[in-house]
Amino acid sequence: MTDPVATAEADAFYIPLGANAAGNEIFATTQRTVSVWAPTMQHGAPPSALLVRALERVGARPDVRITRVVVELLGPVPIADIEVRSWVERPGTNIELVVAELWARSTKGVDRVVARGTAWRLATADTVDVAHAADPPLRPLSEALDHVWGRMWRSGYLDSVEIRALTELGAGVGQVWARPKPALVQGESMTPLERLFSIADIANGIGATLDLKRWTFLNTDLTVHVFREPVGEWVGLSAETSTGPEGFALSAGVLHDELGPVGRIAQTVLVRPRPSA
Repeated sequence: MTDPVATAEADAFYIPLGANAAGNEIFATTQRTVSVWAPTMQHGAPPSALLVRALERVGARPDVRITRVVVELLGPVPIADIEVRSWVERPGTNIELVVAELWARSTKGVDRVVARGTAWRLATADTVDVAHAADPPLRPLSEALDHVWGRMWRSGYLDSVEIRALTELGAGVGQVWARPKPALVQGESMTPLERLFSIADIANGIGATLDLKRWTFLNTDLTVHVFREPVGEWVGLSAETSTGPEGFALSAGVLHDELGPVGRIAQTVLVRPRPSA
């Protein structure tokens, strides 16, 4: 059984618990993953990063890079022990598809998949002479200001991320630099993509314009296309949300490192009035 004291004090989103009989890794979930929406569920960023960890490792090859990741959140990801399953769905010399899933036990004692990630991994080639970024770079980190979340935005995850804002959040296009304070997995250093995905899911919140006191807006997925592997500790994000008239929205943005853009993100968002409103 997971030690709740050790889990609460860990300086990581997850604690490795070894492998089960099937050979799949098991992780304890710490309070650093807790979502703003409920104390019993994880924010989307740590599970996304844990999926990317598996997608990078399964059938690992030094000559390929992940270029697109789709994360489907199949329900609330609980604050519970998580099993990671992964496999190569479509092998190939130049193009391959890999899949990872996070499994958890429900309150009724039933094991179920709570999140799934798929990734295209492409073989590398030398295209340095034609490298180009279509999106403009963010203003530098030196121009950003420390950001402190309001009381309703406090959570285990948000309190574990350092945010420096370039724009006023909640007023349209949100632009920030961010970095996670804890490790993804206790005892490990994050890979560049793990770090990117430990932040990417905040796009929905960064680009939100709805009043948190009146509305909830949970994303059901995220799709990230990456054209260059990020470098450095800081992840830059420029995001904006378009809300439709029938209860759902689209959050879209650009991901950066301090050298410039590295990819784009899109999220489907479920929008609902709060019962108290």
